[in-house]
Amino acid sequence: MDEQMPKKDASKIRVLVVDDHPIMRIGIAAIIQATPDMTTVAQAGSGEEAIEMFEQHLPDITLMDLRLPGISGVEAIRTLMSQHPSAKFVVLTTYEGDEDIHQALEAGARSYIIKGMPHDALVSALRRVHAGGRFLPPPVSRALSSRVPKSELSTREREVLDLIARGRSNKEIAALLGIAESTVKCHVSVILMRLNVEDRTQAVVTALQRGIVHL
Repeated sequence: MDEQMPKKDASKIRVLVVDDHPIMRIGIAAIIQATPDMTTVAQAGSGEEAIEMFEQHLPDITLMDLRLPGISGVEAIRTLMSQHPSAKFVVLTTYEGDEDIHQALEAGARSYIIKGMPHDALVSALRRVHAGGRFLPPPVSRALSSRVPKSELSTREREVLDLIARGRSNKEIAALLGIAESTVKCHVSVILMRLNVEDRTQAVVTALQRGIVHL
């Protein structure tokens, strides 16, 4: 929802706040409003609304949650970056997995903050990104550095892994995806190898920890 915001002040960093929880969103907006060199120009509760509010207000920075109804925060960032290559994004989320962080940064985010960190980290991130830099707090940098090289899964492998996490058998996965069961088995073998695990259960645990899959 586009709530009433202060008039544009060119001397302040103009921030669009995107979060699907109204209380969290209003609280974040209040922190920004209380910071002398910043102002909240709009709020959005979904990825689609974030795109709409961005186009309407053209903020200096968009503060983006990843878990949103409709299109995800990462998808919203990709969409806006394709249309506005100079747009600046700071991710603020509960997701701490290295894959979540990797996907957000690959999409175009310049900072990644975990909810629960001191609000000083958020303010520092907004200032650093506005100045053209990047801001990755130590816990985020450590998670990213732990990411296994060449562990990227294809879109189809992610689909298979997601269905494994939801308890589907190879036969069921084959039927749902319209592929042969032998093909599913090949995908499972690749998934186990790339995640460096021994079986399907370990694959699911690892995928959830890293943010490759969300249930």
